[in-house]
Formats: sequence, structure tokens, C-alpha cells
Amino acid sequence: MVWVRGEELEHLKYKQQMRKAAGLILLLTMIVLPFLSPVQQYLSIPTEWTTFQEQGISSVPAIKEIDEAEGSSLHALQSSDGITSSDEFFYNVAGFPLKKINVDYLDDFKVIPGGQSIGVKLHTKGVLVVGHHQVKTDSEQVSPGEKAGIQVGDILLKINGEELEEMADMAPIVKTAGEDDKDLKLTVKRGEEVFDTNLTPTYDVKDQKYRIGLYIRDSAAGIGTMTFYDPASKKYGALGHVISDMDTQKPIEIHDGTIVRSNVTSIQKGSEGVPGEKRAEFSAERNRIGEITKNSPFGIFGKLDDSITNGVNDQPLPIALSHEVKEGPAKILTVVKGEEVQEFDVEVVSTVPQKQPATKGMVVKITDPELLKETGGIVQGMSGSPIIQNGKLIGAVTHVFVNDPTSGYGVHIEWMLQEAGIDIYKDQAS
Repeated sequence: MVWVRGEELEHLKYKQQMRKAAGLILLLTMIVLPFLSPVQQYLSIPTEWTTFQEQGISSVPAIKEIDEAEGSSLHALQSSDGITSSDEFFYNVAGFPLKKINVDYLDDFKVIPGGQSIGVKLHTKGVLVVGHHQVKTDSEQVSPGEKAGIQVGDILLKINGEELEEMADMAPIVKTAGEDDKDLKLTVKRGEEVFDTNLTPTYDVKDQKYRIGLYIRDSAAGIGTMTFYDPASKKYGALGHVISDMDTQKPIEIHDGTIVRSNVTSIQKGSEGVPGEKRAEFSAERNRIGEITKNSPFGIFGKLDDSITNGVNDQPLPIALSHEVKEGPAKILTVVKGEEVQEFDVEVVSTVPQKQPATKGMVVKITDPELLKETGGIVQGMSGSPIIQNGKLIGAVTHVFVNDPTSGYGVHIEWMLQEAGIDIYKDQAS
């Protein structure tokens, strides 16, 4: 009887050891499995993919690996003669279908890359309040504008019911109201809110003029880089980021604007903690190349008066959707001297496939020794420089990292086209 119990005990121990061994093998398998090439290949294949007809199924990640892998293939479940708007494919291994891929095709679309240095002149919608001014009276110092509840960043749209188009419109109206001892009725825009308020002009004993106690601005100017233009519609996109007022740091609401050719005269190199900048000259009255109709988080947009060239790549290029951009080598087009557009090496360090518009889609690093020597990396005025990868326009440089001037953010071209009013998805949506 004692001998039987010992045998059963040994058998139980053996079963426990086998369970532990099986569990350990299972655990190791679960750890190692994701690192196996066939599994990584399978996981890398999306179930949904959108691309352009010209690029076809070859643009889907891992397709090349599928074609080269022994025993695996990509099989079209349905496909017709000619060009279709969508297809379904199966990923097969040893003849067994494991994964279905739905591919939607967009009409082929190409734009001409920019790279030119441009001067930007904006006229605001109404006049922008950028500060309060203290008016000296016989007994005190006071800001009539601040007393009327007007804040920095507010936009003055109307004065006594008349639309304000420029600062010069205000002076004679303020003078007349002050002399007649009457209040001014101002229509003010603050964010999305529009309201009226009364302001009493006050006589400044120092300047001997009636004042409203506000610093205002009706225009802004700067330089940037052209990103693209569509030769069919003449629509263009530039800068890749919004233009904000330097005092209020708020986006400028534009009434109209102009872009002109600019000449880069010098460059202040960037260093850690100190962004560099291009210095350029331009005339807002001469060398006009187009109008500005929109100032958005993705750049400035409008129409060109005529075609422009960069002398480096003036042929239309296909574009890459955000999910088609890859980490790795790329090129940018920009100007570092005069008006000459040059091509420089960069690296796409990271990219985020985006289903919704977002401004920071890529991290880009300058790798070209010549550009690093000239600028130290990304500098102000380089915003909008087009990024080209594998013969496709993928986006634009937008911001520099303050602590690392060799690197910065980029925006995907997909969202700049959308802001320009170019709908590459029109057929798919219908």
C-alpha cells in the first residue's frame, strides 16, 4: 500500500513538472512570437488602405515582402478591367487566406513643389488692439479704451456703424467726437463673440489731441517659403503654420493680403535655445505673385497671378497621404541666398498616420552638411519648405525645436491641400 502511494506521488510530480514546462514554453512562445518575421509581416499589413490609382496596390506596406516571401502571396478577390474605385485583396499563406485588405483608389493628383522665398503682407479684418495707452489729463492718467472694456487681442470692426478698414479711418472720427463731446460706438469682436461698447475720447494735454487709449494695428508683414501650387486652379499653399500677431500671439484674421517675391540677404544661424532666421527684403508694391485669402493653422492660402518656377523641380509631383509617409531619407527645397532655390538632404525621424487634420504630423531632421553650415538647421523663414520623399511631395517644414535647431516639425501635405480648397477625396466621398 505504501508503494502504491509513492508511485502516485511521483506521477503527480511528473504531471506538475509537465504543466510548468508547457506553461514556460507557452510564455516563451508568446514573448518570441511578435518578433518572428512572418508575424511582424502579418501585423504590418493594414485592413484598410487608401491610395492613388497610379500607385495601386504596390503602395500598401509589406506588399514587397509578401511578393518575395516563400509560400505567401497577395490575391485579388475582385478586380475588373480598367480602373476601379476599390478592390479587395487576400493575404494568403500556403494557399490559405489569412487577412483581407480593402483598398480604395483616389483620382491621381499632382502639384508643383515650391521652395521660393516669399514676402507676406496681410491686412487685418478691422483693426487689431495690441495694447493700452495711458492718456494724460489735467488730473490723472487713464486709458479710455481699457475703461470701455476693450482688451488686447480684440478686433474693432465698426465705429459709429461704419466698417473699419484701416487705422487711418479712425483719426478724423475720434477728433470730431472729442470736439463734439460725444461717445464713440464701437463694434468689437473677441474670439467668436461680437458686441458693442461705448468709448469716450479723452483730451491728451501732452499731445494736445483726443485719444482713445489704444494701440492698434491694421497690417502685418514677414517672410516664409512657398510649399506648392496647383497649375490647374492656380491655388497655392505656403508657410505650413498660422501667422499670429507678434504682440497678442493670436492668429490674424485677414481682410486681404499679398505674397511677393523676396530676396534672402543674410542668415542668422540657429543655436541651442536661440532660433535662427532668414533676413530678406521685398516690396509689397512690386513683384506681386498672388493674393492671400486664408490664414489658418496649416498656413496661408490663395491664388497665384501666374505660374512660378523654382528652377530645381518644376514638374508636377504626386503627393503622399499621411499614412504613406515613411521614416527615412527625404529632401527639402528652400532658399539660403538671394532667390535661388536649392535641394537639401533631410531625414523624416518620425511620422504619424493621421485620419483627421493635425499640424504636427512629422519630425524632420536636417542632415545636409551644406545647409547645417549655412543655417545651423531649421530657421525662421524656412517654414513652408516642401518635403519630398521617393518622388512624392509629402509635406512642409513648419517649426524648429528651440533646444535642437537641427530638427523640427512638419505638416502633411494632405491637410494643406484641404485648407487650400483642393478636395482629393471628392470621388471617394460621392
